[in-house]
Amino acid sequence: MDLPVVQAEAEKIIDNVEKVIVGKRPVIEMTLVALLSQGHSLVEDVPGVGKTMLARSIARSIGCTFKRVQFTPDLLPSDVTGVSIYNQKTQEFEFRPGPIMANIVLADEINRATPKTQSALLESMEEHQITVDGVTYVLPRPFIVLATQNPIEYEGTFPLPEAQLDRFLMRISLGYPSTMDELEILDRQRLRHPIEELEQAVSLDTLLDMQESIKVIHLAQEIKEYITALVKATREHESVYLGSSPRGSLGLYRTCQARAAIQGRDYVLPDDVKALAKSILAHRLIISPAARIRGVTAKMVVEDLLRLVPVAGARPTGSRG
Repeated sequence: MDLPVVQAEAEKIIDNVEKVIVGKRPVIEMTLVALLSQGHSLVEDVPGVGKTMLARSIARSIGCTFKRVQFTPDLLPSDVTGVSIYNQKTQEFEFRPGPIMANIVLADEINRATPKTQSALLESMEEHQITVDGVTYVLPRPFIVLATQNPIEYEGTFPLPEAQLDRFLMRISLGYPSTMDELEILDRQRLRHPIEELEQAVSLDTLLDMQESIKVIHLAQEIKEYITALVKATREHESVYLGSSPRGSLGLYRTCQARAAIQGRDYVLPDDVKALAKSILAHRLIISPAARIRGVTAKMVVEDLLRLVPVAGARPTGSRG
């Protein structure tokens, strides 16, 4: 697929989702970047800002299968992956697939489930397959997990383990709408919800072609070195107990290609790395206890590193002569 076609199809998806999600084009673009990069997204925000609607709108726009799983403390791993049931008529076990067997899976309030149930997602998110009773089942393509969690609600929740956080390509936040956007939301939902009338914008085959096409976007050696230097710096920062894994480097590499394609470029700029770094790297860092007491956050660390780590051939911000 030619680059202008990729850009045009991406615009179709973004414009279509904007019929439901008002005033959040940058967030929609980030979600599409993750989708084109074949990565999973963690949407962390307060209730009612449109996290679920974002996932449903994306699914409808590309005409793929969509399943929603409400994570609760009593949810079992088999409720996610599926279960083998003995059929007395055939005298054989039959696999009844769970909601994980879909193109886009919305894991709603993922941090409400126990670690055992959360771990049921690990194999599917990394290897795009599940294993039930010793039998492996390949998941459909594309397969994307969009998970949501409420950052202010701690009672009855289980923090996501580092291994699972690392499997999310990016963590994003919608935020509250502006006053004008909120008025627009009221007008649009006066008679019915826009999601009810949302139509498919592109085909599933088109999306798969777009995912393959972004892989040819050029990254100069200087950009690759900048990415690896940035990730390495997270491991050496004084406020960080545990830095980003190589998945952070790979995530930045692929998402930069996707962002460049959406903007109509066949090459990656340092600005692509800077625009994506916080969403790709911050959730992979563990801040040291001493730094947490001082109020240091992972996003603050990434912002600090973006100021300090130079692009090859460039000078760090704020340096002297």
